[in-house]
Amino acid sequence: MKNNIEPWDWQRILLGETPVEFLLEVFLRTIVMYGFLLVILRFLGKRMDAQLTITEFAVMILLGAIISVPMQMQDKGIVLGVTALTCVLLFQRGINWLTVKNQRVEDVTQGTMSTVIKNGVLQIDEMQRIALSKQNLFAELRKKKIFNLGQIKRAYFEACGLLNVYEEKNKKPGLSLLPHGENKLVEVVATVDSGKMSCINCGFVSSKDDHGKNCDNCGAREWAEAII
Repeated sequence: MKNNIEPWDWQRILLGETPVEFLLEVFLRTIVMYGFLLVILRFLGKRMDAQLTITEFAVMILLGAIISVPMQMQDKGIVLGVTALTCVLLFQRGINWLTVKNQRVEDVTQGTMSTVIKNGVLQIDEMQRIALSKQNLFAELRKKKIFNLGQIKRAYFEACGLLNVYEEKNKKPGLSLLPHGENKLVEVVATVDSGKMSCINCGFVSSKDDHGKNCDNCGAREWAEAII
C-alpha cells in the first residue's frame, strides 16, 4: 500500500478514495442530518440562561459524534444516525423526568451547589473538593466588580457553573482580589484598613497584632493588609 502512494497526488489529498459523485451524496446527507438534529435539539427543551448541565454537555458531545458518521461514511446509512439521535433524545428526556421526580437523581446527574465564600472567607476545603482554583474564582469576582472578599456575604458556585454572589450591606475589610503589583489601582477602587490584616490563603480577617501568627481559620502564616 505504501508503494502506491504518490507525493502531491491532489486527488488523493483532497478526496481520498471517495468518488467525486459521493460529494453530492454528502451534501444531501448533511441536509437531512442537520434538519433532524434541529428537531432533536428542539425537543431537548429550553436552557436556563443558555447554561448546560453535566448531562446536557455530554449529550452535545454525543450529538456531534453521532451525526458525523452518517454524513460522511459511504457504508453507513442515514437511518443509523437518526436512530442514534432518537435514542439520545429519549435518554435525555428520561433523565430530565427522573430529576424532577427524585432529588437524589438530580444531585447525581446534575451536580450540586457549593458554597465557596462565607462572610468574606474562602471555603478552602469545598473549593478543593470541586477543583475550583482561587485564581479562577477571583477572576469571576473581578468581572462582577468585586475587589475585596469583605464585600461578600455568600458566594455560591452553582451546579451549572454559574457563580452567584450576595454582597454585604455594609463595607467590611477583606482580602484584596486585585492582581499582585496593582498597588496604585488599590488606591482608586478601595482604601487600606491599617488596623486589619487578611490571610492570603483563605481571606480571614484579623487584627494587625496577629501578623506573623497562624491564621485561626486555616493555619496559614501569610498575611496582607486588608482593604475596604
